Amino acid sequence: MFKAQAIDQVFLHNKDNVCVSARDLPAGTKLSAGGHDVQLPAAVRIGHKIALAKLAVGQPVLKYGQIIGFATEAIEPGTWVHTHNLTAGQFERDYAAASEVPPDPTPLVGRTFEGYRRPNGSAGTRNYIAVISTVNCSASVSKYVAARFNAEALKDYPNVDGVVAFTHGGGCGMQFGGEGHAMLNRVMGGIARHPNIGGYVLIGLGCETATLGYLLDDQKLVQIGGTNGGSVTRPPVLSMQDVGGTTKTIEEACRLVREMLPRANDVRRQPIPLSELILGTNCGGSDGNSGITANPALGVASDLLVAAGGTVILGETPEIYGAEQLLTRRARSPQIAQKLIDRIHWWEWYTGLFGCTPDNNPSPGNKEGGLTTIYEKSLGAVAKAGSTAMTDVYQYAEPVTAKGFVVMDTPGLDPVSVTGIVAGGAQVMVFTTGRGSCFGCKPTPSIKIATNTPMYQRMIDDMDLDAGTVLVGRSLDEVGREIFEEIIAVASGKRTKSEQHGIGQEEFVPWNVGPTL
Repeated sequence: MFKAQAIDQVFLHNKDNVCVSARDLPAGTKLSAGGHDVQLPAAVRIGHKIALAKLAVGQPVLKYGQIIGFATEAIEPGTWVHTHNLTAGQFERDYAAASEVPPDPTPLVGRTFEGYRRPNGSAGTRNYIAVISTVNCSASVSKYVAARFNAEALKDYPNVDGVVAFTHGGGCGMQFGGEGHAMLNRVMGGIARHPNIGGYVLIGLGCETATLGYLLDDQKLVQIGGTNGGSVTRPPVLSMQDVGGTTKTIEEACRLVREMLPRANDVRRQPIPLSELILGTNCGGSDGNSGITANPALGVASDLLVAAGGTVILGETPEIYGAEQLLTRRARSPQIAQKLIDRIHWWEWYTGLFGCTPDNNPSPGNKEGGLTTIYEKSLGAVAKAGSTAMTDVYQYAEPVTAKGFVVMDTPGLDPVSVTGIVAGGAQVMVFTTGRGSCFGCKPTPSIKIATNTPMYQRMIDDMDLDAGTVLVGRSLDEVGREIFEEIIAVASGKRTKSEQHGIGQEEFVPWNVGPTL
């Protein structure tokens, strides 16, 4: 057990001209950081920035040794730095593609998790049956089917985690074969193939753009029988118009699910190399301590998983914006770096279509927690990815096949981002939060990491771990290793707080790109 030590502020880099309050600091507090001694003329809340030197109008404000914005007025030492005197502005980033590729970490051998080996060879951490709606018009039917299989109905199938309806608001009114259609197909195909799914049925209406036949062909969806391979068959597919409407479709889907349950229940957990684990990372409700405690601690855990041969996904491209130059330097090749740069430019173009820019982020809640600009938020967010080489960049919900640290292009909106990451194959999620996000994402367990202890204690029913202990003397390495061991425990069956609450079905939200026709 570590001994708590009071810390007033955190000074992150010797180039910085601000520090971050580690607790609520009253007016008159004296601080020493980076060779500067300052006194606070007014109170500053936890997670917020304090000027260490006099800043002139237009002068860059530095945190993490990087530019997070520019002063909009003269700022005296000891003064609170936030939206009233700091703006993002524009500055050139030197991408220096593949110029600082880190060496591979020392291999971590022999670690395993207790998972489910699927007939196709993939490895799951959970064992759900999925009822997948291909269009909003079949969403209610899909929910009605899943609702039939409550705890009482599943009492004879203890190895099945549940029957989940994956529904959404799209599937029609879009360009057939266009970008939005391709994304939706990748999401539905990714859920159907997901190693945490032990069986599935697809339900459509019959006249929608996202046709069932096109989905099966496009995503090459098949079912493999038996526990060690076997016959390859067409998945169970139901068209409400062909089956005969709502009631008949519900009854037929329930019949199909009942047929799947004994087979799904027959699987047992077994030791699986940690190299087969894909970890998704996300942050939501971030605060000024996210980039100081939970995110870099998760980065330590990410590096350990990469050392074990596994894969770590960093998403939320709009929350990489302003820090992408740190990742392009770590790319294995200039071509991989260019993939990320292309996605950054796409976001600049895409947001411009709607009269906004990527620096419209952070959210009001983020700002309340101490984050001022998108650059500051992004520099803290990319810490989740650790320090290893970037091995690839993926489109939204694209199947992730590379080992090591990869980026997936997802929006910053948490449910949409995580839906893409899970559809890409992540069997476990780690979700860091400073303000207190109560997020779950079936079929993948979501481990919630609090960035500060006051929020962790206030929301202990939703938080799995407290990284705020970093602010009272615990090392990032120690907390990161705790997160790493929690990932393995959850992958092996330990239930997260969101799973205990049953959260994660309504949070399935595929990204809707393009016009509604």
